[in-house]
Formats: sequence, structure tokens, C-alpha cells
Amino acid sequence: MDKIVIENLTLTYSDGTESLKNVSFNIQANTITVLFGPAGGGKSSLLRVLNRLNDLADVTTLEGSVRINGKNILDPDVDVNALRRQVGMVFSRPVSLPLSIYENVAYGLVMAGMKNRKKLDEAVEQALRQAVLWDEVKDRLNDPGVALSGGQQQRMGIARVLALHPEIILLDEPTSALDPLATAKIEEMLRELKEKYTIVIAPHNTQQSARISDMAAFFLQGELIEYASGDIMFTNPKDQRSQDYITGRFG
Repeated sequence: MDKIVIENLTLTYSDGTESLKNVSFNIQANTITVLFGPAGGGKSSLLRVLNRLNDLADVTTLEGSVRINGKNILDPDVDVNALRRQVGMVFSRPVSLPLSIYENVAYGLVMAGMKNRKKLDEAVEQALRQAVLWDEVKDRLNDPGVALSGGQQQRMGIARVLALHPEIILLDEPTSALDPLATAKIEEMLRELKEKYTIVIAPHNTQQSARISDMAAFFLQGELIEYASGDIMFTNPKDQRSQDYITGRFG
């Protein structure tokens, strides 16, 4: 079932950079869809469109439609705050607020007005379990979030997103600052999370894209060159440009 339907999406920034050029494809529910390609290809811009973070950028052109559950999220009447709870975002660098581990995870819920301590406790535990972090931090929830390792801080950030019960999780190079062991933990966690969530990720290298993708979209200079299952994309891509990038001829 298609969760996100992107049609003729074009995005231009005020400096004249055309970041996305007439992009159309569908993202299926409960899959890991990877966006990959050289830097400047439009991957991060697309992620930011999916939860309207580009509203904060200097954009001159935004055309086309992005439908989530059938509703065009680019419509002016969309409640952007509600959208960002529905479509959570995780960035490349762990974002640890100057708060305790517990408060970091509960932050979005508290901002949304939840005050019931029992409900907060349950939500924090559930989110940390989903982020495969509970067993490592359950006895130190009052410690500062910054006391955790980089990999743990990134999983804490993912738990903060999960606590809001999103439907879609966007991740922009979430393991680029992490060591191989922490990276492997997050990749395994994402495989488990796709049972409940739709995951769209821009990995920081082609190897990670190949490891975790159910579906893969190759972007080059703002254009969607090819979209296929991960199995096909990384073994037998149809477009020569995809083949050249995957085999390391450029990029």
C-alpha cells in the first residue's frame, strides 16, 4: 500500500539552485526506502519537504504534490505542527537537549501538553524499548542526555520521535557520525521498526543503502534517475548512471 505519493515535485531555492526537478514516485507503507546518490542530488531537500521543514528555508518554487494518506501536505491549510508529529525527523548529528535522558525522550509529549506522569513514564519506556536503548539506560534516566555515547544519543533522539507515535520516520544520514558497532545497532533497530512505521532514509554511503533498503531511489542533480527494489538496484540497475555510481565510477 502506498503511504506517500509524490507527483511532479519541483523545488528551487532563492539562490537559483534547482534542488528537485519534476520528481514522481510512491513510497510504500512499512518499508525502508533509501534515497541515495552524490551530495547535492536533492535527497535532504526531499526529506525536508516530507515534513515541511523547507518552510523554514528560502524557497522560491515549490510545485507538485506530496500526498500522505491521500492528503496533499503542501496545501496551505495543513497543520504543520500536527504533520511534524505524524512525520518525525532524525538528523545526522545526535541532538541531545540540555536535559535528562527521561526529559529528552518526553520532550515532545510535554510540549504537546501531556502532564500525566504515569502516561509519560509509559511512553518514555516504550519509546526507549523501541529504540533498543531501554536496557542500557533504565537505571540512569535522570542522568544528562549528553552523558550518553554518540550512538546512544542518536537512539535517544529516535526515541524522542517515536514517543510522539509518528506514522513515518525520516532519517538524514543518521549514522554518519557513528562507529560501525553503533551503526549496526541502528540498522538492526530500523529493520524492526519498519513493522510499525514507514521509514525514509538518506544513508551516508552506498554500502549502507544496499544493506538496509527494501526500495531504493537514486538521485542525481535533483532528478530521480531510477527507483527499484534494493535487490534489483544494487545488483542489476537499469540506468547506466545508477550502475556507474554504485560501482564507484563517480560520486
